[in-house]
Parts: sequence; structure tokens; C-alpha cells
Amino acid sequence: MFSRLTSHIFFSTPPSFKFRASPTFFLCICLLLTACGQTAIEPKVILIPPVGSVTLNRSIDTPAPEQQLDIGVLVFETQPNGQDAQRFGDWVFAEIRDNETHYLPYVLRDTLLDSNQWGAVRVLPEFDPSLDLQIKGTVLKSDGIDLHLQIQAEDSTGRLWLDKVYADAAYESDYPASTRFTNANQFDATGFVDPFQDIYDQIANDLLAVKKTFDTSNLVDLRRVSQMVYANDLSPETFSYTLNKTIDGRLLVSSLLAENDPMLARIEDMRLRHHLFIDTVDQYYEALHNEMQVAYIIWRRYSFDQINEEENTAQRAFNPDQYGRSRSFLSLTQRYDRYRWSKIYQQEFRELASGFNREIAPAILDLNKDVHGLSGTMEEQYIQWRRILRALFELESGQEVSAN
Repeated sequence: MFSRLTSHIFFSTPPSFKFRASPTFFLCICLLLTACGQTAIEPKVILIPPVGSVTLNRSIDTPAPEQQLDIGVLVFETQPNGQDAQRFGDWVFAEIRDNETHYLPYVLRDTLLDSNQWGAVRVLPEFDPSLDLQIKGTVLKSDGIDLHLQIQAEDSTGRLWLDKVYADAAYESDYPASTRFTNANQFDATGFVDPFQDIYDQIANDLLAVKKTFDTSNLVDLRRVSQMVYANDLSPETFSYTLNKTIDGRLLVSSLLAENDPMLARIEDMRLRHHLFIDTVDQYYEALHNEMQVAYIIWRRYSFDQINEEENTAQRAFNPDQYGRSRSFLSLTQRYDRYRWSKIYQQEFRELASGFNREIAPAILDLNKDVHGLSGTMEEQYIQWRRILRALFELESGQEVSAN
């Protein structure tokens, strides 16, 4: 399945070259090495400290219903990476980063569910007014060695839970042997741990730390606000009186509907229908994650190897003792051989990127298949669905009023 994706991944030892020394060729090599020295990449400096080794805070017992908050993890955004554009051209890597913005949120979603500290957790394409807590993420850096994420989390009252940049670094040990894919060495997803799992564990632990500052009554109030926020989304003219804003901009329930109020029952019925829909949306993202996983992990591993190779080349360029201080023809040809090999490696890396995008294109198409008769991208279908529910609520509420 991934033969075209991985046909360029593995290299034997760099080929040896035989040259016939001539003054013209010698001059060309000198000029090339001079240009190489001017554009050499200096060793990188990580400005954001990695989260280190993190243990996920799991609960043995499922929280009581009133303590279960429903979470939406929105499809991540991405920040343009000028380094990729400078090295390889922007279009190939922009497509990869767009694809991984659908993949990474699902890893966070699985981590939150694994902690057993929450209610339903879903990956969604847009902000959802029916949920208690929403998480937005921006991919600041993602290259197989480093992952930097900007994470924001806000509850339905408008309270900000998190606004923080997380960083993690992967090492050789984080990539099992099966990530070097060959026909004889198939990738095994069973028991596989994401190389950057510590980031997701830390985010989950930080969210839990905020949740623990709430007592049960606070959580019940939060869930009531979520209920009325969704009611306002369905029919602002009907339910706007139920919410007020505090001085600091947070929402509070100012008027509760009676538990036997038929309008409240109608809201909950609509909310149930909506949650069934977003459960389906979440399943589409799950299918995309599963379809992408093998290709994406192989891509990350190859990116890991490529960056290490590039940095080793840069270090040799800065180290005059690497090939000795001799200006002999042999020393210069050794440097040129190394430089030429790094360029071949970069070309292979770019071809792999294109192969990765081609490999997961069908999965992206599957993600945007029609759901319940809707059409367009997943984001467009989600918007259409919310409009349908609003219209349906108005229609059914009007029928009830007429009947009375």
C-alpha cells in the first residue's frame, strides 16, 4: 500500500565518486563550497523548554454525571513555517501541515478520554455552542524532532482555562524499528505510543488541574450555562433573557426554566439530536486518523532522520577539523561529496512529502463525504446542520404554540 511512499526512504552508504582533477573543475568546487558555507544552517536553539517525561493523571472511577464536562477539540490551525518554505518550497509542506491539523487533535482527544476524567470528547471542525469546554490548538512547529503547540481552552461561561505554548522533543528511542517501513518490516500500530505523547499528557493534566479548582456546584452551574448557550443558539429571541454577563465578561444563568417546562424538554431533544450528529463527525475524524497513521508516522520518522542529517552536515561545515585543515583536492572532494549527498537527501525528502500527500488524499475525501444528506466539506456540513436544527426548532415550537 505504501510502496510508492517509501520507495525513496532507505539509502545505502553514499556513493563514491571518481574525479579527474582539472583546474576548471577544481575552481567550480571551490566556488560551490564557498556558497555552501554562506548558506549553511546554524545549529538550532530550542527556546521553549520541552515538557519532559509526563505521566497522564488517570482516574480509576468514572466521574459522577454532574462532574462530567463535554469537550470539543477543534481542528487545529497552523502557523506558516518559513524554514520549510526556504528549504523545499512552500506548497508541499503547507499541504502536509494542513493534513496534520486533522490528525493531531485526535491524539489529544484520545488522551483526554484515556484519562477518564471527563464526559464525551469529540474532534470538531467548528466552535460548538452545545459543549462545556472547547480546545483550540495552533501548530507552531512540527518536524519529527520538535512539536510546539499553542493551546487555548475556554468553557461555555467564557472562562479561559489554558493559554499556553507546549513543546516536546522526540528522540531515536521514540521511533520503534517498525517506523522504518519496508515490505519485510511492516508498521505495527498495536501498542504504538506517539513520539510526542508527553505533550498531550501534560495538556490533559493541566486541564484537570483547573477542573479540580471547581466544586460540584460550580460544575453544575457550568453545565447549566452550556444548556442555555445552546438554547440561545437555537433561538436567541426566545432565550436571550436566560443569560447575563458579569463585569469580567463571563456568562451566568439569570433565569432557569422549570424542569417540567416543555420548552426545556424541546431544547434537550434538539441537543440530543445534535450530539448524535457530532458523534458521527467525530467518527469521521477517527477514520481519518486511522487511515493517516501509518503514512504520517513514517513521514515523521523520515523527517527526523533528514533533519539530523542536515544538522550533521551543518556541523561539519562549521567544524574545520572534520576533514582536516588541508586544502588538498582530496579534502575538497570529500566536502563536496558530503554537500552533494545532503542535497540528494533533501530531494528525496521532498519526494516523500509529495508521496505522503498523495497517500492520504483519499482519506481526506472520505472525511468530506456526505453526512445525513448534507454536502460540502465537513466544516460546511456542520454549519448546514446547525441551520437545519434552528429551523426545525422554530417549526416544532410554532406547531406547539398553535396547538395550545
